[in-house]
Amino acid sequence: MGRTAQEVNAALDAAVPSAYPESLTEAMRYSLLAGGKRVRPALCLAACALVGGDARAALPSACAVEIVHTMSLIHDDLPSMDNDDFRRGRPTNHKVYGEDVAILAGDALLTHAFELIARDTPRDLVPADRALRIVVELARASGAAGLVGGQVVDIQSEGKEVGLDVLRYIHEHKTAALLEAAVVCGALAGGADDATVERLRRYALNIGLAFQIVDDILDVTQSTEVLGKTAAKDLASNKTTYPKLLGLDESRAEAERLIDEAVAQLSGFDAQRAAPLVALAKYIGYRQN
Repeated sequence: MGRTAQEVNAALDAAVPSAYPESLTEAMRYSLLAGGKRVRPALCLAACALVGGDARAALPSACAVEIVHTMSLIHDDLPSMDNDDFRRGRPTNHKVYGEDVAILAGDALLTHAFELIARDTPRDLVPADRALRIVVELARASGAAGLVGGQVVDIQSEGKEVGLDVLRYIHEHKTAALLEAAVVCGALAGGADDATVERLRRYALNIGLAFQIVDDILDVTQSTEVLGKTAAKDLASNKTTYPKLLGLDESRAEAERLIDEAVAQLSGFDAQRAAPLVALAKYIGYRQN
């Protein structure tokens, strides 16, 4: 995944160049280029390769998904949301640039993601109707039907007793939706048929839910230094999490079950092409930060 991350980092650097007003683009680049494992772009590119596509076809989509993810982190850290001071081991965007510029930097990143897909997706590799489907997929995952809707329910659930059905809704929308979009957009860019797209959608939903369950576990088992963000934040906010409802052992078992279900969706594909998606699923299930 290291080489893929380097390629994506170079593409992201080129996608959001410094420009006037520098205060805005500097804030955009501060969070976008702050590191991270680039899991979503890796999923997008791996899905494209799985179905026999050219990586060039999916690179704009891979960057766009990461740009939307960065927007969500900037906004999630705001005082009106999770009010966090650290992200990826350094001060959050609003701590450096102020709340006003942080909000606008997030807004600018969101709109730029769709410009990137529409402008840079190579038409010789991806027909216009498929590029449009990619835009629709990412837009759905980014808005009220995806991460924004999940964030609202998450906020409204703080300090309340909620069940697994509500918690699953939050995780499916706030976290899994964008991972799902990464995989589906990559498959669409690679030319996958509808049946294959839906199989990969099921793969992505399972790893997305597992991702957030593992995140919940890490919040109560790892330090701020290891996580690169404030530890025990869910406890401090009195949020309902899988460990709170099920305990750590059962939460780990549920994450493992979801990873196994995800990997099962890859059966029947060429093993060599499927290997990166298998590895990413296992990485998500067993990561430590």
